[in-house]
Parts: sequence; C-alpha cells; structure tokens
Amino acid sequence: MMQNSTDPHPPFFTLGYGRLTSIRYFYCLLVLVGYLLNIVSNSLIIAAVIIHNSLHEPVYIFISALCVNGIFENMLVYPSIFAALLYKVQTISYSFCWLQAFLLHLYGCFEMTTLSAMAFDRYVCICNPLRYNNIMSLSTVFKIIGGSWTYSIVAFGTHMLLTYRLPLCGTEILKIYCDNWSIVRLSCIDTTVNNMFGLFIVSTFEGLLLMLIMCSYIKILRVCARSSQAVIAKALQTCTPQLITTFNFVASSLFDIFLYRYIPTIVPYEFRLFMSLQFLVVSPILNAFVYGLKMTDLRKKILQSFNLKRITGNALNMQKSDVVQQRE
Repeated sequence: MMQNSTDPHPPFFTLGYGRLTSIRYFYCLLVLVGYLLNIVSNSLIIAAVIIHNSLHEPVYIFISALCVNGIFENMLVYPSIFAALLYKVQTISYSFCWLQAFLLHLYGCFEMTTLSAMAFDRYVCICNPLRYNNIMSLSTVFKIIGGSWTYSIVAFGTHMLLTYRLPLCGTEILKIYCDNWSIVRLSCIDTTVNNMFGLFIVSTFEGLLLMLIMCSYIKILRVCARSSQAVIAKALQTCTPQLITTFNFVASSLFDIFLYRYIPTIVPYEFRLFMSLQFLVVSPILNAFVYGLKMTDLRKKILQSFNLKRITGNALNMQKSDVVQQRE
C-alpha cells in the first residue's frame, strides 16, 4: 500500500510474528498462562505489603513498585500478542506502535531505576544501620519512586518525540512488539540525533545505574567480610534476590538493545524471539517468584494474607493424624 505523500508515517506496520501463527493456539495458551502467572504472583506481593503494617518498609515498598511495574507491562504486552495470534492480525497502526514503544521503554527505565534504588537501600541498611531510618524514611522512598517516574517520562518522552518527527520509508517491524529502534531504523533521513540521544539514555540508565548497583554491592561485600555470620546471613537473604533480578534484567535488556541495533537478521529468528520476550515476559514473573520465595518475612505474610499457611498446616495435621491412626 502506498502511503500518502503528505503523511510522513505509514498507516500500519507489519509485525514479525513469522511462523508463530502456524500453531497459534498453542502459543495463545502459553501467553494466557504467562499473563495469569504475572498478574497473580505480582498481585499477591502487592496485597501482602498493603495489608501488613510490618511490611511497610523501604525494601518491600520498592518490591511492590517493581510488581506494579510488572503488571503495567503485562497489561500492555500480553493482550496485543494474544489478539494478534488468535486472529492472525500481524499489523499494528503507527499511533499504537509509537505509544507501545514509549510505554515499554518507560517500563524498562522505571525497572532499572527501582533496582538501583533497592541496591542503595541495602547499602544503607547494611553499611550504615544506625542512620538507616533517617536516610531511608518512607517519604524519601516515595520521593525516589516519584522522581524515577518523572525522569523516565521526560527522558523517553523526549526520545519518542525525536522519533515522531522522522519520515518513514518502511513498514516491517522485526519484533512482535514495537520499540523505538524498530521505528527509527525505518527512517528515510539521517538519524544521528536519535542515535546519539538513544545512546545517552542507554549509558545513563544501563551504565551509570549499573555502576551504582555494583558499587553498592561491593561495599556490602566488604562489610560482610568483617561481620558476623548473622549479618552475612541477613545480607544474603535480602541481597541475593536483588542480584538475581538485576542481572537477569540488565543482561536481557542489553542483549535485546544491541542485537536489534547491530545484527538484527544474523541471529536465528527463534533465538531473537526468545530473548526479546525474555526481557518483557520472564523478568516480571521472576521478580515476583524470587522475592516471594527468597525473602522469608514476605513469604510468611503472603501465606498469612490468604490463609494459605493455615490451610497447609491443617493438611499436614490431617496427614499426621492419619499416620497415627494407621499405626494404632
């Protein structure tokens, strides 16, 4: 379809679903399972933190912020993928593609800033425990979260406005969702400004924040090396989940960024698809499961909130009574 000469943007893009539609019902089932896992697991953590006053601490509020961000991304990505597979619709309008790209980058930016804030929180808690309550008050935590959202919106709002000004000559998106680079690569004119600003944002959010996270945990390790076993055990309990989720998110996001920027067609399609979905699908679910399972206080409160602990205890008591009766 030829686009209007007065319109610099094509009306629709073609998404890179490729061979997925050949067994679309199977993939629809996977998408539905992932959607439910994401919603249920993250909602359990958010509800437990809201209900229990003992969880109204900075570390759990940051975890809740990650879970809210995961649900936000979940509502943005899963329905569109599910509908595209079910109805074999492999096109997306320019306006919705642009909006999806902006919101997905907003999700990634807030995820990274929150992970860095959590690393700083653990550094203050372990390395400066006497000043922790003064430095990391609840008002400070909410200011950090608000500042993260504000900076993310301004940074990527500017980035997407630079993209919106570009006239486009192509309509093929290599992914099954839209991101900024997928649109920029279709431009008919020079994109140096977009590339420079994009690299600035990547170096800021992935580079500087990653350095902050690494410095925080290096100092934590130094303190632990001179501390008792109890301090080391507490540090491992709270820091290990954060290290796992941070490494997963940073590795998958950087791989996704540089893969599609430099070698978008050399890597096999299946591997490209897996890595792009790993960044969006696995990270939110991993956050909920890692924090929910590894952090003892949070896990106990989740079980208490929904009487799961009582149900599990009753089941175990019934099993023990049956064993006693059989022996008698």
